[in-house]
Amino acid sequence: MRTLVDIPEEDIEALDRLAAQRNVSRASLIREAVGELLDRQKDDIVLDGFGLWAGSETEDGLIIQRKLRAEW
Repeated sequence: MRTLVDIPEEDIEALDRLAAQRNVSRASLIREAVGELLDRQKDDIVLDGFGLWAGSETEDGLIIQRKLRAEW
């Protein structure tokens, strides 16, 4: 899908130099950059969940589970 974005001239020049070094198109570099950004964002969302309850005042899950089972 085509899209229109404004990229500063100095970034375009840097992209063109990198594209020439890697022998790929500017569009290919931009697609790669967007893909990497989205992959990192996805990883960030997953990693943000680790340790979410650390230091909280909530009881341990196993203790809660045992209390609930004791009610049966």
